[in-house]
Amino acid sequence: MKLSASILAVLAVTTFATVDAAPTERTLQIPIEANPHFVRNVTVAIQKTRGKFFKYLQSVESFGAGSVPLVDYNNDVEYFGVVKVGTPPQSLKLDFDTGSSDLWFASTSCTNCGPSQTKFNPSKSSTYKSSTGTWSISYGDHSSASGSVGYDTVNLGGLSIKNQGIELATVEAAAFQSSPIDGLFGLAFNKITTAKGVKTPMNNLISQGLISSPVFGVYLGKQSVNGGGEYFFGGYNLAHVDGPFTTVPIDNSRGFWSISIDDGSAGSLDSTTDLGSFDGILDTGTTLMIFTNDMAATVAQAYGAQDNGDGSYTINCDTSNFAPITFTIGGTQFSIPAEDLIYDRQGSQCIAGFGYSDIPFAILGDVFLKNHYVVFNQEVPNAMIAPSK
Repeated sequence: MKLSASILAVLAVTTFATVDAAPTERTLQIPIEANPHFVRNVTVAIQKTRGKFFKYLQSVESFGAGSVPLVDYNNDVEYFGVVKVGTPPQSLKLDFDTGSSDLWFASTSCTNCGPSQTKFNPSKSSTYKSSTGTWSISYGDHSSASGSVGYDTVNLGGLSIKNQGIELATVEAAAFQSSPIDGLFGLAFNKITTAKGVKTPMNNLISQGLISSPVFGVYLGKQSVNGGGEYFFGGYNLAHVDGPFTTVPIDNSRGFWSISIDDGSAGSLDSTTDLGSFDGILDTGTTLMIFTNDMAATVAQAYGAQDNGDGSYTINCDTSNFAPITFTIGGTQFSIPAEDLIYDRQGSQCIAGFGYSDIPFAILGDVFLKNHYVVFNQEVPNAMIAPSK
């Protein structure tokens, strides 16, 4: 480094003045005490560093992470993965749901659970601990479940969560009795958990140092192209990412993964309708895209769909003249292809992949999410969204 003569002269004067003058600076000493309970753990130390500098990481695909493959049930209606609970482990098929926060499943104490459901037996787990806690949850489709709270080891894609709060169903709605799943795995924020004092599995993955970054990546496949899917805890899987990520802030004040949509469009190849801005939640537990009543009516009109009076729409099965429905999020345009606007075919009639449910915000469910890869960051919080493949 080169310094000018004038700067050097100033430095020289300053140096001599400091030597000649009486000391006036004040010092503060802070003693540091050793923690007698500290245990060295290099893995945790590295994971904390990676979590702190997550946005600079060049790869987060496999370091301190766990992967849970999904089954795509009944043409993208529902996605579930296997979670192991207890010692020895009992395998349960759970619907991973970013729109709720409870981890619950059928148990041997259930009075009306379905005959095909696997029921967790706490008496066969040496690590199970009972409690006096109870829980009760209701969902947007009017299904519900309730029961007791216990604690046990939960294995999530090879990540072993100790003393995880689990909710054992003693009663469940008819919709679950005939379902292919044994329960739900909530991935929304802790504030909407119905079991008082119970932390979500994601909270415990972070606090127990089991994942290198406070994130999980979600890929939902399409049954038309091999189906499947994956939840990747502690990172994300670039094999399913088909473009750059856009990072958007999350409003978790209601406990959901809520984002702001800047704009949208819907309609035909000849003419599209502007949808304006709105708020919506990223919800893997909802099959369709659910809009506010007014917005749903606008989208339906743009595609010539007919209101069935139950929150659903009948839509033309021929989508060749449909333009994709688009949403601008964080300055980036994301599209749902025309063919995905068909949710179900019933003879010569088709049911649309969007609807309404008398709620004041939109739900970007699986129709949106199966076209995009999303990385959910719980600590910031934010979400990174990219096209999927």
